[in-house]
Amino acid sequence: MAIARLHGGPLDGQVLPLEDDTLDRLIMPYSETQIVYERGGALENTGDADGPTAAEFHFVEAQDDINPDVDGRDE
Repeated sequence: MAIARLHGGPLDGQVLPLEDDTLDRLIMPYSETQIVYERGGALENTGDADGPTAAEFHFVEAQDDINPDVDGRDE
């Protein structure tokens, strides 16, 4: 199994399991909308002894506006 390293957007810095390492896009639910990340570059660490295979994904768009203040409170 590979891992996806997410860059930008609301999931910046997250690492997720990637069942299919041939995917070029990740479309995921987020709050009440969907967000899209697109792969950037080739797979890394594909050898037997260099750690888990990884792919970098970069934020592309959200289906709707992402509002982190859904309760109407600013903290």
